[in-house]
Amino acid sequence: MRGVKPTMRQDPEAITDLAAPEWMSEDAAEEWDRVMPILAERRILTVADLGSLENYCMAMGTVREMDRHLQDYGHVIDVDGVMKRNPAVGIQSDAMTRARLLAAELGLTPVSRSRPAIRDDDDDDSLLD
Repeated sequence: MRGVKPTMRQDPEAITDLAAPEWMSEDAAEEWDRVMPILAERRILTVADLGSLENYCMAMGTVREMDRHLQDYGHVIDVDGVMKRNPAVGIQSDAMTRARLLAAELGLTPVSRSRPAIRDDDDDDSLLD
């Protein structure tokens, strides 16, 4: 069943700046540094959303890591004389799917950005006057 997604609201408790966790891979931390300013500017990211952001960045980090692996070793590998799909292909594919879903949740895709504008609660009051 499909429905209309609710509009995002700016949150007064929104996170405006936060460094990437130290435990993140370099690739994941680079993605964090790329998207955090975008999310902070929209004022919709709260502490409750950090898990989604961390998972998104880790998925993107995995995509990039697997891409390097596939560039080095190829999409197929020789296993006892039999050509088989490199396991990195599946790992990358799963990470791409997770990243795409989480990017949409966080408003980082063109479709998710085309939803109605982020509402500020103050704007709603003017409609009642």
